[in-house]
Formats: sequence, structure tokens, C-alpha cells
Amino acid sequence: MMFTNVLGLVATATVGLGASLQQVSSWGANPTKIQMFIYVPDKLAASPPVVVALHPCGGSGRGWFQGTPGMVKIADQQGFIIIYPGTPNMNNCWDVHSPASLTHGGGGDAGGIVAMVNYTLDKYKGDKEKVYVMGSSSGGMMTNVMAGSYPDVFEAGAAYSGTAHACFAGAASATPMSPNQTCAQGLQHTPQEWGNYVRNSYPGYTGRRPRMQIWHGNADTLVRPQCATEALKQWSNVLGLTVASQKTGTPSAAYTQHIYGDGTKLQGFFGQGVGHTAPVNDQLMLKFFGLIA
Repeated sequence: MMFTNVLGLVATATVGLGASLQQVSSWGANPTKIQMFIYVPDKLAASPPVVVALHPCGGSGRGWFQGTPGMVKIADQQGFIIIYPGTPNMNNCWDVHSPASLTHGGGGDAGGIVAMVNYTLDKYKGDKEKVYVMGSSSGGMMTNVMAGSYPDVFEAGAAYSGTAHACFAGAASATPMSPNQTCAQGLQHTPQEWGNYVRNSYPGYTGRRPRMQIWHGNADTLVRPQCATEALKQWSNVLGLTVASQKTGTPSAAYTQHIYGDGTKLQGFFGQGVGHTAPVNDQLMLKFFGLIA
């Protein structure tokens, strides 16, 4: 789960042919003083898609770049851009609890990340209909926050070992050291109640909602697997879907896949014996996003 900040830009230069991770110092509104790193492949697709990749607690944008080499390799092949935000706040954990991040246009970490997306779309003439978000642990929590607070920005998301949107609402902070761990221990609500948290983050919004993929380990004792069940309840309500089938052995023998509707809008994956955190599955995630066949 933990990544340090000692991995510099020089170490990242070998991932692509000539491309490397670059820090952007000014991209727009940044109310919480977070950081922006970006990976732009040497050969961009026409109107390139954009993926936002959110690091876990204790991590960094540079560290998460190093932690997602498979996604970087596919970005080189397919020509999409990856934004790697970083937070120096709250022990390098994302703000998933404040009214600012949980409100559309409210600011917080969420507002700074959206400003990064807008900067990237403008600078590289990106496709506004193909913006995605993924993350692990605190980054998985923030993935659900971004999808809930900014459904007009993100087409799909993939949350690994995270919690439902607004699960930490009302808490003073959202780190493993925070005194209130009710959310991470499996706070439960009805699907309707969870769905209302999402809808109340952007009152009056009637547009399409992000498609979601939820990954979790059944042996996770830090962020309990019930958290994934609650996130799936939330998005099934928001998207108006019910479980249609379950499939064992996908993507490996340890996992059970939960398919909602026809599987194009909502999927869940639970790994038996998998702890914190569930490994990123680049192939299934990017196929779900529509970035690879």
C-alpha cells in the first residue's frame, strides 16, 4: 500500500521510448495545494483519452506511476494520457470526507483534480467523452468521490480496495490513523441512502453517470470487504441495476465477478485470500473503460 517519494523523474524516463513523467506546476484552481504529474506518450492518439490515477495513503504521484507499469505500457501502445495527482496532506491520503470534495464545484482535492483534467484536455486536445479515473485504497475511495461529485467529467471509474462515495462524510479526516474508522470497517446503508449521497453531491444533475468497476480482497482487514459491497449497492442504485450473475475464476481462480445488468456499466470483483490492497488488473480495467479491445 505504501509508496515513498524517493522515486524521481530520472527513474521514470525508461518506461516509454522517450516519454517520462513530468510535474506540472500550474494548471488552474488548486485549493488544497496538491500536486500534478502527467505522463504523455510519445505518440498520442487523435483526441486522446485521459486516465486519472490516484495513489494510496502514504503514496505519491511519482510512486503510483512506478506502481502501475502495465497501464503506462498500454498508454504507450494506445496513445492515451495518464494524470498522476499527488497529495502531501493528511499523511498523503486523499480528502474523501470534506463537504468541499463531496460537492460538485465545491473545491477540495476533487476540485483540484478536475482542474488537472480540464488543463490536460485543453493542452492536448483530449476527448472530453473519454475521461476515466482509477485508484487504490485512499485512491480507490477518491475514485468513488470523483465519480460521485463529477459525473459530468468521468465516463467510468475503477476503485481498488476503496469505500463508497461519501462514506467518510462527517469524519474529521480519512487516514488509517484517524480516530473514526466506522467507514473503513464497513459502514452500511441501504442502496437508496447510498444513492442519495451521490445525487446530493450534484443536485439537479440529470446526465449520464459513470460506469464503475469495484475491486476488493475478502481478506482485507484495513478496509473491510463490506466496503466494496456498500459501494456496489450505491452504484447499483445510481445506475438502476441489479445483480444479473456471478462468475467464479475471473480474472483468476481466487476471484468472483459480480455482474450487474449486462456488465457494461457495473462490475464487482472479490478476491478470496486477497488482502489490502487488491492488485490493479490493467487488462480488465482498461477493457471495461473501452481503451483496449
